Amino acid sequence: MLPSGEQNNIRRESFAATTVEVGAGLRTLAAGDWEVLDGYSSDEMCRDGRGQILLPWPNRVDGGRYTFEGATYQLPINEVPYGNAIHGLVRWVNWRTTELTGNRVTQAHRLYPSPGYPFTLDLSVTYTLSGQDLQVTLRATNVGPLPCPFGAGQHPYVRVGPGLVNDALLQVPARTIYRYDKRLIPRDKLSVAGTPLDFRTARLIGETQINMDYTDLERGGDGRAGVMVRAPDGTRSVEVWMDEAFKHVTIYTGETVYPPERRRHGLAVEPMTCPPNAFVSGEDLLVLQPGDAWSGRWGITVVE
Repeated sequence: MLPSGEQNNIRRESFAATTVEVGAGLRTLAAGDWEVLDGYSSDEMCRDGRGQILLPWPNRVDGGRYTFEGATYQLPINEVPYGNAIHGLVRWVNWRTTELTGNRVTQAHRLYPSPGYPFTLDLSVTYTLSGQDLQVTLRATNVGPLPCPFGAGQHPYVRVGPGLVNDALLQVPARTIYRYDKRLIPRDKLSVAGTPLDFRTARLIGETQINMDYTDLERGGDGRAGVMVRAPDGTRSVEVWMDEAFKHVTIYTGETVYPPERRRHGLAVEPMTCPPNAFVSGEDLLVLQPGDAWSGRWGITVVE
């Protein structure tokens, strides 16, 4: 029995990925001998959110406490040092594999009511490999009798080589960021212009430490926004793209990952529908009425 449960392997020519039963996360993604993700091995437990799905909220809820439609709820505190609830309720539960073909896998989970989140959701994720592109489709349907607050995200760490993220070029098409307090809860929003966190033009990450929610994303004609990570010699690049369902992206350079020798070896690029603490602030929070269905797509495109 592996710590992440059953492994689902999909492939399209030299492009291959592995998803897992526990949390339906993306454990590996490889283009030939290039490990595109800073993932984890099959005999390891997932740490630091590597490839995990973040439902029914991404990032943090301040103190785990929120009010929705006049009722106040307390979520389990699973970020103990800061006293927050983080990254949803489905990262450590079993997901069923409902479809597995050569280049495609779908996994599903029913989230039943709990004291901090007394709502019922049918959730699914589909991973599809096509050429040098991985497409991820997240879906949620409110199958309970009550409206519910909802947000979505995912937590891959990408890399363009075996070294540190310091050596990579980064481009983030975002005009604003949120300023966090000491517990990593956003307090206000400001322009990236003139700050060390302005990566609208591609530049070397270097020693910059980033753990920030970027928003006001610039998009192409297809509605997608894309974060680009490039090797300095131009031989490899990764684009993490997201459709219009994802209005935010967290970038994290990995200063606190475990074990310490793995710090800054992968760049977390996390598509999110809402900012941290949306259950409290209400900002970009989705409300699913009974019977409502939601879907969003993001993906990873590699070039070498």
